Amino acid sequence: MTKVIKIGIIGSGGIAVSHAKAYQAMAGVQIVGVADVVPGKAQEFINNLAIEDAQAFENHKQMLDLDIDGVSICTPNIFHHMTSIDALQAGKHVLVEKPLAVTLDQGIEMVQVAKKTGKMLSVGFQPRYDPNMQKVTNIVQSGQLGDIYYVEVGGGRRRGMPGGTFINKALAGVGAMGDIGTYSLDLALNALGHPKPLTVSAYTSNHFGKNPIYHPEADKFEVEDFGVAMIRLEGGMVLNFKISWAMHMDTLGPTIFLGKDAGLKLMPAGSGPWSGVWDGGIGSISMFHDVDSHQTETAIPLQVHDINIFDAKVRDFVVAIKEDKPAPIPGEEILINQAIIDGIFRSSEKGKEVDIHIPVL
Repeated sequence: MTKVIKIGIIGSGGIAVSHAKAYQAMAGVQIVGVADVVPGKAQEFINNLAIEDAQAFENHKQMLDLDIDGVSICTPNIFHHMTSIDALQAGKHVLVEKPLAVTLDQGIEMVQVAKKTGKMLSVGFQPRYDPNMQKVTNIVQSGQLGDIYYVEVGGGRRRGMPGGTFINKALAGVGAMGDIGTYSLDLALNALGHPKPLTVSAYTSNHFGKNPIYHPEADKFEVEDFGVAMIRLEGGMVLNFKISWAMHMDTLGPTIFLGKDAGLKLMPAGSGPWSGVWDGGIGSISMFHDVDSHQTETAIPLQVHDINIFDAKVRDFVVAIKEDKPAPIPGEEILINQAIIDGIFRSSEKGKEVDIHIPVL
């Protein structure tokens, strides 16, 4: 008899709906519990999605007493750390939404606990399942570009500022960096093979979020809506990272990989005030190189697909549980991402370059 994979969900906001629907679409998977600190919200979530035989909890630790194989962490950012550790220590595998945590120290502890308990800590970066994102990684790692020395990555929405918990410092911890910036960083770092960052010099601001002309909750806006950083990576590489929720510009430009033999340019898909970030869509890929001493630009065909990349990341998590595989997107990889964001805020606050240290775990 095939074992049924039992799942719990902590947090019942909008992102949890996507997790729940993905689980519901899979055979041999059962959502047995949903936890949310807001009274009645977990039960409402269960009722709205018609999740049969699931129990509702206001305390996630009570839910973790159930016979559960894996847990989706769908809380506001600030609670990713605590709920993930509680789940891991309760013997459950964890799929935590991005960002991994709010601080580097929190991320380090999460990875350490996962290693100690032997349970999986996977992070929800669904753009990795886009075949065109995978194509970029394959090109970079194939050596076609030669040694990479410079990468420019990031994206900007002209007017794409969220509200609610996203702009509350106590709940989100970070703004654009932890929301869409993590995707851009992962695009570069994953393609490069996760090199360690050494130093960062950065600037952040929130000129638009705190201006009532541009945001209806300006008086509650407490996080950054823009950031830019120059990051030195091991191996002699430099990463120019930039991200924006709002700006007086249509785009912050393409993502580029410069190698000694060729260059790669990527444009994000879509247009409009909410487009321009690397959250799962590439509009074009071009390679630049020399043929007979003449610069040549070659358009690389995009793969047309109907993959739901969000469902794919949830399905991969379940498969890893069933087949006792490593985490699809392990926390120790995303810890590099977290270290850079941590360094960006330290550098911005101090107004100078800072060192980045990631301990050996």
